[in-house]
Amino acid sequence: MNREEVTGIVGEIMCDVFDLDELDYSDSLSAEDIEEWDSLSHISFVVAVEKRFGVRFTSAEIADLQTVGELVDKIVARV
Repeated sequence: MNREEVTGIVGEIMCDVFDLDELDYSDSLSAEDIEEWDSLSHISFVVAVEKRFGVRFTSAEIADLQTVGELVDKIVARV
């Protein structure tokens, strides 16, 4: 799976989890950019990503992530 495909799927997950009608995706997106992104939705987002891609992230990996692009990079490296 290439980065473009992963990015598209992550964008779909974000729209679903954060209840967004549309998303202007960029690799620099973070919780600060999406009003609906709170601690509970963050957990839902990570769990949805892990399930969809069949990967698991450690708590330290999740805590180190600053942007959605960094998450996409981690997924691409594992799938």
